Amino acid sequence: MEKNLIVLCILIAASFVYLKLAHKFNIVDKPNERSSHTKVTIRGGGIIFPIAILLFFFLNDFQYPFFVLGLFLISFVSFLDDIYTLSSRVRFPFQIIAIFLILYQVAFPIFPLYYSILCLILGVAVINMFNFMDGINGITGIYSLVVLSGMYFINLNEHFVNTDLIVFTALSLVVFGFYNFRKKALFFAGDIGSIALGMLFFFIGFLFMDTLNSPMFLLLILIYAADTALTMLYRIVYTNESILDPHRHHMYQKLVDVYKISHLKVSIGYGLLQLMVNFIILKTYKLELSIQLMVFFSLILLFITLYIVLFRLLVKKVKVNNA
Repeated sequence: MEKNLIVLCILIAASFVYLKLAHKFNIVDKPNERSSHTKVTIRGGGIIFPIAILLFFFLNDFQYPFFVLGLFLISFVSFLDDIYTLSSRVRFPFQIIAIFLILYQVAFPIFPLYYSILCLILGVAVINMFNFMDGINGITGIYSLVVLSGMYFINLNEHFVNTDLIVFTALSLVVFGFYNFRKKALFFAGDIGSIALGMLFFFIGFLFMDTLNSPMFLLLILIYAADTALTMLYRIVYTNESILDPHRHHMYQKLVDVYKISHLKVSIGYGLLQLMVNFIILKTYKLELSIQLMVFFSLILLFITLYIVLFRLLVKKVKVNNA
């Protein structure tokens, strides 16, 4: 408890210092036609997530060095992106290197070798997914705390990762929530925050799969994955936009824009949906693989169906509003 209190105090101080420095050096997010906010807001507040992981590293005998190296490499590049807006050609190679370092930390090479390639692709997809989904106040903090809660309770039984890594990150999310979980956020996570969280969740999830030989980790991020994958499919099929271009087609964005539901209510809704999935995971991850797979694909089908139904309702409402 004493160690957790020290970490919490350091994170509170770091967040306050960053807020002042960001104001001084004008590290801000200016609203545009794709934004969900209407005023200039500090960006990069998610810098406290890698700080929390660095504290874990120093206070736990330098555990997981390759993971930490990869995380800080990609966090540095992502912070530069928050300030200068880097092209995907610059960001992507560093993402590949960072995910490779995670695979090397846990279990590399994975045979057959094409599994390693698939895991590399999955890792890059996960970190970009968390970046895509960081678009309204509160959603990154609430959803990430729910994901961590699932990992924490599984880890109580399985001990596949050092608990401090989960707890320290959760503390950083609580501090971040003070600034972000409000009607008018004081700062946003930025790429450095969302990418760092994606890296952490892939690392812990990969440890989960490697230790328990279970696919259920993927369900710990099911709500984000369903929204991201189906939004990309929609853009490919129904729009002429590049999937790399900024947009406002995510379901959470539509709920805010079309139904005028507040940011915080949508964020809480996403968190509650994932919390229900977490409960199912906790009850099934130890069962036979055939049962796990049945639950796995049933939940995926359920949320695909839910997304399609909600999307159709949104399209009808837009047509009515435009009539």
